[in-house]
Amino acid sequence: MDPPSTQREFSAYGPSHLVVLAVFAVGAAVVIRVGRTHSSPSSARRFGRASGASIMMLYLAIYVSTMVPPSLGRSVPLRLTDLATVVAAYALWSHQRWAYALTYYWCLTLSTQALVSPALHSPDFPHYEFLAFWAVHLVVVWAAVYLTWGIGMHPDWRSYWTAVTVTVAWAAVTFVFNSAAETNYGFVNGKPTTASLLDVLGPWPWYLVTVTILLLAVWALMTWPWTAAAARRDRPAPTARRS
Repeated sequence: MDPPSTQREFSAYGPSHLVVLAVFAVGAAVVIRVGRTHSSPSSARRFGRASGASIMMLYLAIYVSTMVPPSLGRSVPLRLTDLATVVAAYALWSHQRWAYALTYYWCLTLSTQALVSPALHSPDFPHYEFLAFWAVHLVVVWAAVYLTWGIGMHPDWRSYWTAVTVTVAWAAVTFVFNSAAETNYGFVNGKPTTASLLDVLGPWPWYLVTVTILLLAVWALMTWPWTAAAARRDRPAPTARRS
């Protein structure tokens, strides 16, 4: 029997992971409901600013904890999760189109990938690393769900290219930093040691090409329904012919 002080490691699709997925589903339904019941644009703005500020404070608290002690491999805010959390908080606060675009594409694909195949090396619940990991990944996806299906913000092709351009720039900067510092932020320079979706996409560096192609295709598919619906709404109604 393990000593009482020993805490078991987190295991993907173990009891705690299944509970997290259930919490995610319930939370997504709640934020959609909240968004659709705002009584006015001002109430949506107040909720957005309160939730954005809360996410930012949560992120800062977690980030500061990674600085004790500081580590080149842990304390540099180059993970896409870092950027997605800050951008999602700002999107909630401001409703800026560019911030929403990044929140929509990053959080509904890359952040949800962490829900499906979490690269989490920590003791299980209630360890603080477990709580920090899931808190950040849940709130950013909820932010994207709230903005899209709650208050009705939608992407367009300009949003698509904004997300593509910023993501390529982030990957380039992160690759250079990882190469110089011998780190692996964003798994740009190597796969995670835990099982992930990257395992079926080929070896490094070829999986980077595969991921790029998949993201371009998936993000396009995430854009097309909204733009098609907008085009149908904007199309003038046919005029009746005179007999």
